Amino acid sequence: MKTKSLLIIAVITLLWGCTESQKKDGDDPTENRPNIVWLVAEDQSPEWFPMYGDSTISLPNLEGLANDGVTFDNAVAPVPVCAPARSSLITGMYPSTLGTHNMRTYAAWRKINEPLLDSLPSYSPVVPEGVKMFTEYLRKEGYYAVNGPKEDYNFEKTDGAWDESSGKRHFRKRGEGQPFFAVFNFTVTHESQIWARGKDSLFVDPQKVPVPPYFPDNDTIRHDLAVNYSNLKRLDDQIGEVIADLKEDGLYENSIIFFYGDHGGPFPRHKRALYDTGVKVPLVIKFPKNQKAGTRDDRQISFIDYAPTVLSLAGIKPPKVMQGTAQFGRFEAERKPQYTYHTSDRFDEIYDRLRAVRSPRFKYIRSFNTEIGHALPVSYREQMPMMRELRRLYADGRLNREQALWLHPTKPKEELYDLAKDPYELNNLAEVPGMQDTLVHYRKLLKDWMVETKDLGGIDERDLMARWLVDGEQPRLKPLQLEESESGVELISPKPDATIVWKGVKDSIWKVYAKPLPKDVSFVAKAERIGYSDSELLEYKVD
Repeated sequence: MKTKSLLIIAVITLLWGCTESQKKDGDDPTENRPNIVWLVAEDQSPEWFPMYGDSTISLPNLEGLANDGVTFDNAVAPVPVCAPARSSLITGMYPSTLGTHNMRTYAAWRKINEPLLDSLPSYSPVVPEGVKMFTEYLRKEGYYAVNGPKEDYNFEKTDGAWDESSGKRHFRKRGEGQPFFAVFNFTVTHESQIWARGKDSLFVDPQKVPVPPYFPDNDTIRHDLAVNYSNLKRLDDQIGEVIADLKEDGLYENSIIFFYGDHGGPFPRHKRALYDTGVKVPLVIKFPKNQKAGTRDDRQISFIDYAPTVLSLAGIKPPKVMQGTAQFGRFEAERKPQYTYHTSDRFDEIYDRLRAVRSPRFKYIRSFNTEIGHALPVSYREQMPMMRELRRLYADGRLNREQALWLHPTKPKEELYDLAKDPYELNNLAEVPGMQDTLVHYRKLLKDWMVETKDLGGIDERDLMARWLVDGEQPRLKPLQLEESESGVELISPKPDATIVWKGVKDSIWKVYAKPLPKDVSFVAKAERIGYSDSELLEYKVD
């Protein structure tokens, strides 16, 4: 009897252990997925925001977000201009690996992309195998993904990326209980708004704005700076509307909210420059239940990290092809980046190839076109009053050493800066005898990175186009194959890394194909991939 009792206890214990093991192994880490929101300011550097120590103008909505979240002191863009930077955000890859390093390659609104470069056409680079817009993974797992109003990824977007991409997008359009990822892009702080809003009301006194040492102190400079501060107030008001919607719907507390700039500020020596004024960005992340509220984080975090981090926060394992690191979430990497890497290539009609590597302490910049200066005569930027004023003062010899550095007609092959002692990067240490070990170390880091990441910047853009395009056109994907089985209608693309999308014959939104479709539903489907024209439509009709 005693032996029988012991046997029963052992069986119960074994069954209990198996049940607990199965429960643990079967737990769905993506249950109760968080809602994730990106609030994106165009063309802004950290130094103008209250959470980074500037009290020039109050930004109550962003200050409140920072009080509820974490402010990052070493967040950077890989490229100091929008379209290449956005290609990095949406893929988790370096633009110089993707082929999206030139500004701009793809422009949906015009066939001739750059008339001043022998009618350079608009085209989509054919990205490496396995690269996708990361929101496809979110949608495949049930997320409602919306974006707007700006896309501008330097390639034609795929239909599987968004449920909606327009100025009318909103998370309120999702299905009941559906988790969402929503991007709100704010253009009011864009470079163009410095001259477009030059005569609008100012919310700060131009005589009270701080003027950095690389700019002369005069009325023109102060006015443009004041316009930017005023645009930040407009930005804060617009962000406040989104936050109010989240709070009204009871979503704010448990949502993950990113606020960041898409690269550095709108001014000369900011946008298009590899100095921190061009690549360093504001970043605040509010976590669920305001975890770590009001704290600061000095980790190195680059745009290549955002895609894997969002996937990780959603409980989705980032694909191995991504070059970025999951900084938070279920798949957070134990080892975080020690350095970030930055590139400069074509800006509109002018080529100027530079590469840089940055740590919180040092920045190394390598120029491949020393015969031209940093202050490229990009026609778009020449519309800004500040830019014209800098040209005039430089020509008249009325700028001091720090103010004139960026405007010189040539530039050094190598630049090395101690960011701790010289945050404005005005004292080049590349030829200082005591800094040669540091110079060699960072030079090697950059050289190795260019090799490891297959940097395409050294290849002529026309040669890259010839490599990717077929008779001047994007290559086209082959038609889908269809097989019927007991499980349903299976769709197969001859190109393994293509995404398959489908929709009902009366639907307007493409869905990402994830499993066989029902045999009793009529649908259309196609294959798509970044850099390729879509396959022809496959139609499946049910009588």
